[in-house]
Amino acid sequence: MKKKILITGASGFIGSHLAESLLENGYEVWCAVRATTSRKYLSDSRLHFLELNLSSSSQMEEALRGKKFDVIVHAAGATKCTKKSDFYKINTEGTRNLVTAVENIYTEEKPRFILVSSLSVINSIPSEALGKPTAYGESKLKAEEVVRASSLPFVILRPTGVYGPREKDYFLMVQSIKQHSDFSVGYKPQILTFVYVSDVVQAIEKSITQPAERVLGKTFALSDGREYSSRTFSDLIIDSLEKIEGKRTWVLRIKAPLFVLRAICFFGEIYIRLTGKLITLNNDKYNILSQRDWRCDISPAREFLGYEPKVQLEEGVMNSVKWYKDNKWI
Repeated sequence: MKKKILITGASGFIGSHLAESLLENGYEVWCAVRATTSRKYLSDSRLHFLELNLSSSSQMEEALRGKKFDVIVHAAGATKCTKKSDFYKINTEGTRNLVTAVENIYTEEKPRFILVSSLSVINSIPSEALGKPTAYGESKLKAEEVVRASSLPFVILRPTGVYGPREKDYFLMVQSIKQHSDFSVGYKPQILTFVYVSDVVQAIEKSITQPAERVLGKTFALSDGREYSSRTFSDLIIDSLEKIEGKRTWVLRIKAPLFVLRAICFFGEIYIRLTGKLITLNNDKYNILSQRDWRCDISPAREFLGYEPKVQLEEGVMNSVKWYKDNKWI
């Protein structure tokens, strides 16, 4: 029989790609959504839908009752919030509510629980910290702690910067370069890591299929296995635009000190508080962007998951830029 998989955050960037891949690989795929959730990238008629409210454990218990899932992939979460407390409300307490509901419903054989966390958590771990903690990273770390303390058989994945078609934050860089400007900050060399969305999906699928003794209870960092300078990504965007459009792309490169980014994020925070509208640059984002070292070790993922990155940055950026162009984002 087909394995039955439930995905939270299925309408999001990673979740929608995962839903497509799982369908193609023969799984029965259920998408946890809210009533207001856009289903733009969940249009396949083979998909099943289940309304879950992560803020209510009792609602989720009622919705899950009578439904037997083999695996739950928890990919829902917030990367931008108008208030710091919302990160904990959505990422930490939302995870706690889901875990509680699953534990209460599945009193015997429990589904494998895969948490999609983030490499940002390392800055909240004193022994691993490479930069300043963020509310986002701390909320994801606390979500990990909830899962580890549960009775669920779990796998935790920590992808670094995830990019690819449909992604909106890296898209802003593509959009800026398309408009002939490349803005960067900080004069100290920055080491970056990336992972293409299909490789994150690959890791999730291997977390589903690998024997329990190889992966359960383990945490895996994910990247494409390489390290890059801060300029590499923008250079590849320029190169991709030139190849796709068949013409030279001129770009004004602006490098500013970190205090300029600090000021922009400070005023961005004020704008968010006054308008209630989410924007990319805020105080929490500053701590992420100012970090100079994003290295991670993917050897455990290679050894235990059998994970091997298939898309390197040059190919991935080209795929992304082409998708943005084909879908009229640029």
